Amino acid sequence: MAEIGKEPCESFLCYTFTPMDTITKEQRSKVMSRIRSRDTKPEILVRKRIFAAGWRFRTCDKRFPGHPDVVVPRAHTLIEVRGCFWHRHGCAASTMPKSNVDFWMTKWSNNIRRDRRHETEWKELGWNVILVWECALKPVRQEETLTRICQALDVWAAEGPRKTPHRLVLPRSL
Repeated sequence: MAEIGKEPCESFLCYTFTPMDTITKEQRSKVMSRIRSRDTKPEILVRKRIFAAGWRFRTCDKRFPGHPDVVVPRAHTLIEVRGCFWHRHGCAASTMPKSNVDFWMTKWSNNIRRDRRHETEWKELGWNVILVWECALKPVRQEETLTRICQALDVWAAEGPRKTPHRLVLPRSL
């Protein structure tokens, strides 16, 4: 069996550990406090693209449960841009910290529960939802994702209100 920290071994019991933090608790606190909940880079990327396509929208509209990132009234659509780590997408960016695991598990389960509740409320209000995961906006998939968002807005605006709202999740699969 390989030693911890050495080359991977064939047994699932072997792990390569790296220290959680190489900075002090105060430095970590400062870094974490600067993580934004709105106007993130992926969110701004989506907003710039739909604005360039001629769509006008509101951001973080407090009239809706959960204050969705982007509200496009003409297409009766809400766009939510979610971070893969914070909302547990399941892709490679959904890493698991090695310390304070109980805290993170509680935080993530609360985030997921809240996300589901908001989506249900939006659906009950009759709004279409586009859910964009952060990994869908990485350079490899970015153009395809942004084009798909604009196409969905075009189609949904043309067809008008529906009894059952649309729901589009990007990327479609991992």
